[in-house]
Amino acid sequence: MELKKMNGHEFDGLESVAEHDEFLPKKDGLPKKENRFTDFEGKTSFGMSIFNLSNAIMGSGILGLAFAMSNTGIVLFIILLCAIAVLSAYSIHLLLKSAGVVGIRAYEQLGNRAFGQPGKVVAASIITVHNIGAMSSYLFIVKSELPLVIQAFLGKHGNTGEWFLEGNYLIMIVSATLIFPLSLMRRLGYLGYTSGFSLSCMVFFLISVIYKKFNIPCPLPGYGNNMTESLIAPVNQTGLMDDDFCLAKFFTINSQTAYTIPILAFAFVCHPEVLPIYTELRDANKKRMQRVANISILAMFVMYLLTALFGYLTFYMGVEPELLHTYSLVDPLDVLFLCVRLAVLVAVTLTVPVVLFPIRRAIIQIVCPDKPFHWARHIAIAVVLLVIVNLLVILVPSIRDIFGLIGATSAPCLIFILPGIFYIRIIPEEQEPLLSWKKILAACFAALGFILMIMSLTFIITDWVSGVVHSGGGH
Repeated sequence: MELKKMNGHEFDGLESVAEHDEFLPKKDGLPKKENRFTDFEGKTSFGMSIFNLSNAIMGSGILGLAFAMSNTGIVLFIILLCAIAVLSAYSIHLLLKSAGVVGIRAYEQLGNRAFGQPGKVVAASIITVHNIGAMSSYLFIVKSELPLVIQAFLGKHGNTGEWFLEGNYLIMIVSATLIFPLSLMRRLGYLGYTSGFSLSCMVFFLISVIYKKFNIPCPLPGYGNNMTESLIAPVNQTGLMDDDFCLAKFFTINSQTAYTIPILAFAFVCHPEVLPIYTELRDANKKRMQRVANISILAMFVMYLLTALFGYLTFYMGVEPELLHTYSLVDPLDVLFLCVRLAVLVAVTLTVPVVLFPIRRAIIQIVCPDKPFHWARHIAIAVVLLVIVNLLVILVPSIRDIFGLIGATSAPCLIFILPGIFYIRIIPEEQEPLLSWKKILAACFAALGFILMIMSLTFIITDWVSGVVHSGGGH
């Protein structure tokens, strides 16, 4: 494609011209456009952008991947993980290509360009619902795990009634003292440092999982009354231990295998954060942002794979749906895993502000897209969102089904359906005809999202009707 030069920079055809017109400074002597919410001059480094996007990808789903591997087998799990990672990278490519052609770096504005105001509202609503669900899942981890960590460090056994052992009080304290101040950052790029620290905590978790693989025998010797049945090797009809209990499976198909694909898909959801990170990336262009996305997805792919593999090879068929819980059943006072639980709590806490940012952006895009930045509005939206999420976590005793319903509808939309149909609608037909292989591929990609959505909803409704609960990880 023909290269054009503008202000000393080379641009690749229509796509780069649009990006140049919308986001690069005007030539000297021409009036400068007033900055709007989406028009930040990119100042975030390449490395910090990787930290932010990796932190957006990394979610509580990592704690359920070992359980997912136990329901698929090692080889099938790796195949599915590779497929979802590649599809996520392709999905981001579709988003960046659409954004580059029209010079827009906001998910909601892409919806507006593709389908007008209804498309804008739908995109903003899906982002809001999905990210509120993600924020709630993180705070649920804080609510359930932080009291246990405090009990262990204080040497207490069970909740003795002190207020600082009540999860509801703790999430309000954490929200007010840690999450709220970080949520006031005007630009997402500033959270690169906390994202880097959050990822370091999860790396510590991964190293601990690998270390424990070589220190915990399977099955555990000396089972006592405190040991859960899931860690006790079953006994067959002859009275002998089942040899398959501690044997790694390469391919496994059971009633919960079909849940693995939604679990893995949700674990790679980061699409609401992609365009805000793109906007703030220094020397931004589509190729540079795609590199950020590819490196982030590859890093998370490696972390997901190693965590699932070594967690599964530690407990085999005894692995619990929540991996940290499995280790606590082995030794509730293990110092190493007390530190690991604390590190995971820090990681999910520092992820909440990154997830909150796209919700606030989506609300502003709907309510007042053309107004300049205002601190009162910025702070008020953060306060309202945190109050809503805290109320959800406090008032709803079991939010697993709500998360499942949100995840089954919003995650396929954000990863598959919206990027695919945006690409088809936004890319000009003179550039790519409707029946070109690229648009046909995008249509198939969107159709895959509909299939996954229907499949996930079917399993959830079946569980509700039958009363059978299937556990797994969320984002």
